[in-house]
Amino acid sequence: MLIIFCAMSFILYLDRVNLAAAAGPLKAELGLTNTQLGIAFSAFGYTYAIFQLVGGWVADRFGARRTIIACGLIWAVATVCTGLIGGLVSLCLARLLLGIGEGAALPAQARAITNWVPKPKRGMAQGLTHSFSRLGNAVAPPLVAILIAWHSWRASFIVVGILSALWLVVWLVYFKETPEEHAGVSPEEMALLPRRESVQEGSSAMPHSWWTILRRMRATIGVYFCMVWSNTLFFSWMPIFFMQSLNLDIKSSALYSSGVFFAGVLGDLTGGVVSDWILRRTGRLALARQGVITVSLLGGLIFFIPVLISHDVVTIALCLSAAFFFLELTIGPIWAVPMDVSPKTAGTASGMLNFGAAMATIVSPIIFGLMIDMTGSWTLPFAGAIGFLIIGIILTQWIRPDITVEHLEQKKVTAQQSLVG
Repeated sequence: MLIIFCAMSFILYLDRVNLAAAAGPLKAELGLTNTQLGIAFSAFGYTYAIFQLVGGWVADRFGARRTIIACGLIWAVATVCTGLIGGLVSLCLARLLLGIGEGAALPAQARAITNWVPKPKRGMAQGLTHSFSRLGNAVAPPLVAILIAWHSWRASFIVVGILSALWLVVWLVYFKETPEEHAGVSPEEMALLPRRESVQEGSSAMPHSWWTILRRMRATIGVYFCMVWSNTLFFSWMPIFFMQSLNLDIKSSALYSSGVFFAGVLGDLTGGVVSDWILRRTGRLALARQGVITVSLLGGLIFFIPVLISHDVVTIALCLSAAFFFLELTIGPIWAVPMDVSPKTAGTASGMLNFGAAMATIVSPIIFGLMIDMTGSWTLPFAGAIGFLIIGIILTQWIRPDITVEHLEQKKVTAQQSLVG
């Protein structure tokens, strides 16, 4: 199952980041400015944000299997359509459609991981699956460069869309909603796997109110917003940053960008493993999640600073790699938080978490594009990212994954009974 989840994360981000990798020739062919390109990057975030919430609720109610089948069909079609665009409007429409498919996918995947992975290993599972998403980021620049050399930037979208459809066939054939439903799970394995922690499939009733879940998730959402604001510099702008700011050609830009993204692969995996190791050694959930996230954001902040003052390509590439490594340490522990605080509605809680990320992906590309067009400099985007990381470090202290939704509800009931008494 983890192999299927990892492949899904890889393809999701390959689909998403290939626009950034193809931005140079696409921008030139369509005659777009950096601001217009930022609008196209941002279009993805609108539907992505909305369908985080919709997808999480749908996955909790109807199951991850059916939710991801629908998502896969949508994101495969959207990716192919991107290769057929004729201008800014059609590009934005294709990105809006991609946001619908991908927006619901990650909360549904979190729902599936909750059903299949025991609690002490969920940080590792989230870190591992997200490391493959960063592998998709790393593969996209050289893959797109090869496809451009072979045919055109349009071919890269069509090829990746076909790859998405092939993965969907595997999901249809192999994935089952719970271990109990899978014929390949032995009784010995069943004893190690979690019993299903979701609501009754098809039921309209939610075990917890949205407001109660949001109360427990709001600090985590704020932290993730700040982290993703900074990460958008990598996802949307890294290849074109090397081309415009450091005057590299598309092949060199692809090579350096790929190296930066490979650092993120290691960061994702390391963050989840370290978080689970701390939990096993200390039994302190807050330390395992909040501690790793704090170190992560601080490390990203420190390594962004040399990027502002250096003019050496190798130094900048190494510092960006280190910054991305540290920022990606956040992923495993922060995506484990929804499962920690609300296991029965992990899809909904995960959707809320990634809604915050989606809001960052809506606003930041446009602001970054405007800053670059108006100043001709990349200093302000990186300085702004440092500011948001400082805010994220402060908000991390209020995450408290050891306080569950059930705990809040029980506390509320006790307080009401005390008033009545």
